[in-house]
Amino acid sequence: MKKRQSEYKPLLFTTTLRNPERLKDFLTIFSEYDGEILTNEIVGKVAKTLTQKGLYQPMKVSQNVKDKWENEIELSEAESERVLADNPQSHKEAGFDRGWASRFDTWFKIAKELGFVWYWQNEKIKFSESGKMLLDKEKPENELMVFANAFAKYQRHNPFRRVLNKNVPLILLIQTIQLLNKDQAFNGTGISKLEIPLLLCWKNDDAESLYQEIKKLRKKYGYSPSNETILELCYGSLNETKRDDNSILGDYPDDFIRKMRLTGLISLRGGGRFIDINTKEIATVDYILKNYISYPNFTSEKRFFEYIGTIDNNLIATLSVYRAPVRITDKELEKWVKHYEWETIKTEMLNLAQKKSSGDDILKVIEQPLRLEFLTSLAILKKLPNVIVKPNFISDDEGLPTSFASGGNPDIECLENKDTVLVEVTLLTGTQQHIRESFSVQRHLEEYIKNGIKSYSVFISPKVFIDTHRYFKFIKTDGFEVRILDIDKFVYSLEEKTTLNEVTL
Repeated sequence: MKKRQSEYKPLLFTTTLRNPERLKDFLTIFSEYDGEILTNEIVGKVAKTLTQKGLYQPMKVSQNVKDKWENEIELSEAESERVLADNPQSHKEAGFDRGWASRFDTWFKIAKELGFVWYWQNEKIKFSESGKMLLDKEKPENELMVFANAFAKYQRHNPFRRVLNKNVPLILLIQTIQLLNKDQAFNGTGISKLEIPLLLCWKNDDAESLYQEIKKLRKKYGYSPSNETILELCYGSLNETKRDDNSILGDYPDDFIRKMRLTGLISLRGGGRFIDINTKEIATVDYILKNYISYPNFTSEKRFFEYIGTIDNNLIATLSVYRAPVRITDKELEKWVKHYEWETIKTEMLNLAQKKSSGDDILKVIEQPLRLEFLTSLAILKKLPNVIVKPNFISDDEGLPTSFASGGNPDIECLENKDTVLVEVTLLTGTQQHIRESFSVQRHLEEYIKNGIKSYSVFISPKVFIDTHRYFKFIKTDGFEVRILDIDKFVYSLEEKTTLNEVTL
């Protein structure tokens, strides 16, 4: 078969595993076979486990299976085998057998391109240094470090992609923002979200020319160019192949901003309308520009994988999450409490509970588990202003979350009268909720009590799983009080009660 010719294309990292939590869930299952030869048998085992856990949900299934997935209850082996048998795949990817092997490649392709795991059919599976670091459940802060490492090195024109565009998107973004911010004619808040499509379609790494293009655009149209104007400029940089206009204007920029936010280096300004450099991470920005502005070209997929998958410990050491985690200040938290009306906070929390998307320009680019921590903090402070609220997530210079607290800390610490309340939140339900949350909740509470601090925990989720409930009931006999609330009950209780103690009873 004749290979498709390389073209100038807009940047889209992936249409499958866009959510880093979902990516980690998939990789955790795949990692069980690290060091083994990737055979169709292993492909089948991975596919079976993914369907068992509801991480991959084919269309042709029974109502009973749908109900189990809806409630995040694992399928039996027989049920998952039936799902695979009833949903044969006709998909074909280069280098993989037609069927489930090719579907497997679509799941994990982005993980290989970002340097997390190397695989080919009938070759040894190898998780890289960065891939193993990403999956360390005891260190959730590793996620930010790993993505900063990957995107500092990620090249458009890499051997995994047939594109002609030649740049490192993160570096092009940083340089363009710096040039715009130095220009006295502008507002010093970075690049407009409406201008991001130009960067995604840019042919090379010439930030000066991109800056000049944006300057001309702003001189003529201000900060509100029409969609037609942006599309005309974008298509001037692309091959003649017709693209979906809405994707270029909306989906691709949203995906790009979410990915760049994973590095911790990018902040949102002006209600989410502008993308700027996070001033708390200037040391990392300077390091990346000094060490990665010139980069090697690769023709070998394996060599590029090894390059991007190797951790640059010097880069990691510049990040605040590594040096001294920068948490949100009281002033920053208060700013967002004032910014969002109660009805917005309430609606967004209920949306998370019901797996609905956010319509807010800022909140929608914060990953959902972090968004829940952020909104829960705002909700408590909005309705109970006398409670001292101390979230432990890592924040940017606007106070928006960029990374989770380290594994040794509760999500949110609240002080009310003489009580210390450890608020733990999760979007997990089903079996994984108990496996991944119950023991850490107990461990955090145990640490506080051991230090003589009068404490109890509050566990908030869309729906508590029966095993989680049983476990917290069991440890209560040892003096560990964990109060359980569904998100909707928590939100409505905040509207009715006047203390956190009453809200959580």
